[in-house]
Order: sequence, then C-alpha cells, then structure tokens
Amino acid sequence: MATETLENVEGRDIGSGVSIIRERTDVDGSGPRLHQHPYRETFVIIRGRARFTIGDAEREGGAGEVLVVPAETPHKFAVIGPETYEAVHIHESDRFITEWLE
Repeated sequence: MATETLENVEGRDIGSGVSIIRERTDVDGSGPRLHQHPYRETFVIIRGRARFTIGDAEREGGAGEVLVVPAETPHKFAVIGPETYEAVHIHESDRFITEWLE
C-alpha cells in the first residue's frame, strides 16, 4: 500500500527563523516538480533514497546524507523505491517561498 506523509511547519507560527517539511513516502518517483527558493534549503535524509536535480547537476542522496541547495537554484527530487524515503527539509526562512518552474 502506497503511503505519503507531509508535515509542514512555518517558523513564523512557532517563533523560529526556519521552516520545516517532514516527509515520509514509499511512492516510487514521487517528489516536487522543479522549483526554487530565495533562500537555502537543506535536506537531511533519514532513510531511503532519492534522485536530486540541483541546478545542472544530478545526484542520488541516501540515508544519513545531508544535501544543501543554494538560494535561487532550481531543484527537484524523485524518490527511488521501493524503500521508504524519510527526510527533513529545512528552509532558511520563517515562511515558505516557492517559485514553481515546471
């Protein structure tokens, strides 16, 4: 059975300067389409794997890795199943600001 959980917390709601997405999914190929932010985004991968596109580069990220996407850099990722992907995505802003590119 495919499951997907997203939990978003905007820093401004809790008195913090960062916002967080906690993601957990076992849906192979799932992930956001190409987008960018005016701030850095840090991915802390707890388990599973995903293929990340960061600017012109592609790389696979797996459990225990931390990836940092610079501000104003187009990026996306797709979960590589069948293992569950679980990660914390840290946005260096007290609110989510996203420009969708596709």
